[in-house]
Amino acid sequence: MKMSRISHKIHLTFTSLSAVGMLSGLATTTAMADVQIGEVANTQISIYGILDAGILYQDKVTTDGDRKLGVETSGRTPTILGFKGARTLDNGWNAFFNLEAHFDLDTGMFHGSGDAEKEADDGSGRTLFRRQANVGLSGDWGTAIIGRQYGSAILAHLATEPRGFKEQFSNTYAWAYSQLFTTVNDAAGDAGRNANNDVGFFFKNAVQYRHNLAGVDFGILYSFGGQEGSTSEGDVISVGAAYTAGPLTLSGSYQNMRDQQTSEDLVTSWATGAAYNIADWTLKVHFMNTENKDATGAEVLDVDALGLGVDWGWSPKNSATVAYYINEDKAPATSAETRSLVVSNDYSLSESTILYAQMAYVDADDMGVVSRFATSVVANPAPVNEKTTLVNVGLNYAF
Repeated sequence: MKMSRISHKIHLTFTSLSAVGMLSGLATTTAMADVQIGEVANTQISIYGILDAGILYQDKVTTDGDRKLGVETSGRTPTILGFKGARTLDNGWNAFFNLEAHFDLDTGMFHGSGDAEKEADDGSGRTLFRRQANVGLSGDWGTAIIGRQYGSAILAHLATEPRGFKEQFSNTYAWAYSQLFTTVNDAAGDAGRNANNDVGFFFKNAVQYRHNLAGVDFGILYSFGGQEGSTSEGDVISVGAAYTAGPLTLSGSYQNMRDQQTSEDLVTSWATGAAYNIADWTLKVHFMNTENKDATGAEVLDVDALGLGVDWGWSPKNSATVAYYINEDKAPATSAETRSLVVSNDYSLSESTILYAQMAYVDADDMGVVSRFATSVVANPAPVNEKTTLVNVGLNYAF
């Protein structure tokens, strides 16, 4: 498949995703009440959610300098609705389930997923429980989860990414768009495909083991390829760990996805990060690399993404963040780089309600569609060869 065709298909898929909607709800909102709504057959059933919407202004949407002002869903966190259940077993273990949907508050529609096209079970792109649909067991030995779920890699970095993988203006999108490539290709094509991957965050057909030992919180996820005659075609492995000791947190991860026809490595990514807390300040640094290849071994992406940031709790109700991102795709003959400065403030109206304001200044080199998305810190990337300012003010309501 020629790169022009790949770029066109990726562009269409990116456009349909709009705001990817990742883990920022778990990483940055502490007010998910997890309210018990009933008990059935000794299972305690809970409901929770986050509603997020605001106004977004962008001074340049195209290279012609067109501006845009409108309602933006999920500026700080994704808008989600979730159900969970838990039951205590006779042996001291616990059984549980998680069902978590993602939708857009501005339209009320389910949010499009990053699942592979032309799949019989989710070809509409409107997966009901896009974020979680799983069941599991837990005990002193750890936690085992089966079903659609978050990857172990991304979970390792929630405390070390400069903006905690907030929905907008963070490396949520560099992570997601650089790993979406495997789901936008024809199953019978020669460009490579892994149908278990949803933008490197969510994986279906997966089993995960999680535990915390001596301050190390770690997880190992394996997503079965499910292909006849092979135990490796189309599989995914995701490993991540975070170590916390006093004010210091260190994180690391590795993730690999293989082609469902040839078993060739399609996406290989690794990341490391650190955070250090000093009184009301938290310093963060995070680096990740993602390499994409097609089924023939040809390089498609080689993205280095570096983020530096500082959080400052300057009053009991206010928390400000300054972050700087340098994201570079080294795959093209002439490497392309996007540099982004982000300033934000969260004001807590209550434990479960946050009024936020955030601004991003983006300076993008001249680059192709693939690089443009893979180096972006916003859902709809800023135009290339331009300096673009985006301002977003919104309300985040958790229950």
